[in-house]
Amino acid sequence: MIITYGGVEQVRVQFGDTTIAFNPVSKDSKHKAGSFGSDIVLVSLSHPDMNGVEQASRARPNGSSGRNDKQSFSVTGPGEYEIDGVFIKGIASKSQYAGEERINTVYSVNLENMNLCFLGALSENLSSEAISAIDGVDILFVPVGGEGVLDAASANKVAVSLEPGIIIPIHYGSVGEKDALKKFLKESGSEEVKPVDKLTIKKKDLEGKEGEIVVLEAQ
Repeated sequence: MIITYGGVEQVRVQFGDTTIAFNPVSKDSKHKAGSFGSDIVLVSLSHPDMNGVEQASRARPNGSSGRNDKQSFSVTGPGEYEIDGVFIKGIASKSQYAGEERINTVYSVNLENMNLCFLGALSENLSSEAISAIDGVDILFVPVGGEGVLDAASANKVAVSLEPGIIIPIHYGSVGEKDALKKFLKESGSEEVKPVDKLTIKKKDLEGKEGEIVVLEAQ
């Protein structure tokens, strides 16, 4: 599995011939929107900063055939889904992103025997019902930045409560509070963590990891 970060909350997970995109930036956002093909697009929040399904849809050139003809499957809310052997659970939560209360979907995704949890634009602690609905977390994507999503202290608290093997902060830099990532690393006692351009990982690599933080540079 290869994980890369595209800024704001845009995360791309590649495993085998399949690509999953989380919260791709829309072309209507003020933030930079990339364009790439994916098989599954998961959107946590109905906002241009995170709902760019069209930006992450698989290209289908005229006259082409084969895999590129496949329509990307998009999920935009709570529910349970199985797509090409990928098991997805969407769990309702709350966000105050862009200054108003919105429904935010937390995604729990099982693939390659690993459980990924993507918190999206979560702005408050998870309810006990939400926590119980999330399977044991191997890799957690947590928003850090305040201004409508979790601030550094709250992000660390939520991350610790889910007991993941690896924690990947998102939603920092061009959005949210200045120095949000620095504050989060300080809260978690991981100030010496150096950013990497991607995370390549297999199930066996998770053995013995308890809350290890990985910072991905925006690509």
